[in-house]
Amino acid sequence: MELRHLRYFVVVAEEGHFTRAAERLGMQQPPLSLQIRALENELGFELFRRHPKGAELTAGGHAFLKEAHATLDGLQQGAARAAQAARGAAGKLSIGFTSSAAAHPLIPKIVRAYRAAWPDVSLDFTEDNAAQLSEAVAAGKVNVAFLRLPVSRPPGVLFAHLQEEEMLLVLPIGHPALPPKRSKNAPAVALSSLKNEPFILVRRHGAPGMYSNLMDACLRAGFTPSKVIEVERMLTNISLVAAGAGVSAVPASMKGFHADSVVYCRIADAGPGLSAPLTLASREHDISPAARHFMDLTRRVLAGEAA
Repeated sequence: MELRHLRYFVVVAEEGHFTRAAERLGMQQPPLSLQIRALENELGFELFRRHPKGAELTAGGHAFLKEAHATLDGLQQGAARAAQAARGAAGKLSIGFTSSAAAHPLIPKIVRAYRAAWPDVSLDFTEDNAAQLSEAVAAGKVNVAFLRLPVSRPPGVLFAHLQEEEMLLVLPIGHPALPPKRSKNAPAVALSSLKNEPFILVRRHGAPGMYSNLMDACLRAGFTPSKVIEVERMLTNISLVAAGAGVSAVPASMKGFHADSVVYCRIADAGPGLSAPLTLASREHDISPAARHFMDLTRRVLAGEAA
């Protein structure tokens, strides 16, 4: 049974006449009759009662007409959905992010704009560290990923620098390095004043770039942290600072977390290289239309931010 058999059958049922159906289909009547007879033989029952004035559906024909309509309608709808997916107007888009990248206000702004522009695209979200997200993009498991500093560069993955932001120290309230009076502005604290403090940082394999940049800044300030507590996610280190377990450094966009328990400080002796980039990872080739729309929209949002 082929789709053309269903189309022939539906037209004959609608016309109630083989000759008129053949004219509508642009074919001769004898071949049409042969095709319908072949369909009946395959089904094992007659679809039409043939008479001199035309053809009437049998009970089996009436039942099969509903199924034929459902099949053809489903095919048409499927073709429409496929065409939408080919244009990037439907389908699925997988977006990855690190916890610190997700805290940047640009990310929800981009996602919200994308949902408004392409409402029929289903979005999946994945949180992981920068190394794992880069590998997931390379493997095609994630379409695009927001991260900070790339820690690995798998073949076939592009890293687009979006923005750069300041790194801030995170100290528990009441820390002796803080000025005695709190102000609305972030205080400036020298790294050298924290040389005896435990540093709580994201694990090396997850974010070695920002990790090593901070260690380099400490060296320039004249010391190497005697104790480093490594965690999986950047939100965890802020929570541990709030608990008094040590100090940390995070991108400035994270300064709203645990604001009642910690103080976010400018780094007085940061020096060059101590900043937090925001990066978008995507595949170099085989980019889906939905992912291409997402990247184009990201560029437009960035252009609007810069204007």
